[in-house]
Amino acid sequence: MTITQLKYVLSVAEHQNFTVASEHCYVTQPTLSMQIQKLEEELEAKIFNRNKKPIQLTEIGEKIVKQAKIIVDESNRIIDIVDQQKGFIGGEFKLGIIPTIMPTLLPMFLKIFIRKYPKVQLKIEELTTEEIMKKLQDGHIDAGIAATPLENDAIKEQILYHEPFVGYVPQEHRLYESKKISIDNLDIDDILLLEDGHCFKDSVVNLCKAYRNNNKNPFQLQSGSFNTLIKLSKEGLGMTLLPYLQTLDLSEKDCENIREFEAPVPAREVSLLYHKSQLKIQLIDALKQVIDSVVRGAISFSDVKIISPLQKKGA
Repeated sequence: MTITQLKYVLSVAEHQNFTVASEHCYVTQPTLSMQIQKLEEELEAKIFNRNKKPIQLTEIGEKIVKQAKIIVDESNRIIDIVDQQKGFIGGEFKLGIIPTIMPTLLPMFLKIFIRKYPKVQLKIEELTTEEIMKKLQDGHIDAGIAATPLENDAIKEQILYHEPFVGYVPQEHRLYESKKISIDNLDIDDILLLEDGHCFKDSVVNLCKAYRNNNKNPFQLQSGSFNTLIKLSKEGLGMTLLPYLQTLDLSEKDCENIREFEAPVPAREVSLLYHKSQLKIQLIDALKQVIDSVVRGAISFSDVKIISPLQKKGA
């Protein structure tokens, strides 16, 4: 039995196809199949039911795959131990960031991180929170940045910062003359929202206590872009809520429409996520330190109330 054979087994279990698995392992399909067959002969047990389409694990195969993941992870840990001992910070690091955070946070830290850690090959994907969680658990990314808490026992969360919500209120809106917004004055029916799948939308809905839709407006729209929501708001079609960092790129004229909340200010908790069995802790710590250094000067709110992105029952 070899580590390579176990890696091949894990790849087939994930992709449920020998040809696709071989492409991901960078070997020919016959080589991969032969090595898995050798392992099955050594164990005197069939790991895969090849008669099913797509290929499925046998009952004993499911147990073998579970143990194989542990063994492969532990073998990778040896390399990580050596790197930590040497103080080496480098290699490939895959990071997922949710869409409502990437456009504002990434430009703030990326250049600094690359300059400070030139030996790191940083690969960044824009992913939803759900995609980040799945890819972390499957081992396809090393870390993620998303709104928390997410209450997943397999995922560790290191808080990066608390980002306040602010209102973008057009001149015709009933709250325009207010110096600060009260949560109690929000009405979900006149707030322009992001589309489903964005945790910021879920946080806004939770902030407004309940999702009411009484068809007060002559149209219904959910957008994937804060810029679209701002443009529609400027046309007098409703107010919208934005994360604070989104306002840093607004024009001076648009800033006249920004209204902060009364204390405690509603905010989202933004965290660095990684699997509890993650190996590249030195890289995660390095990334956190860089983000801490750039965000500390940009967000100075202290009295905040964290609004969870988790869907509430009955909301």
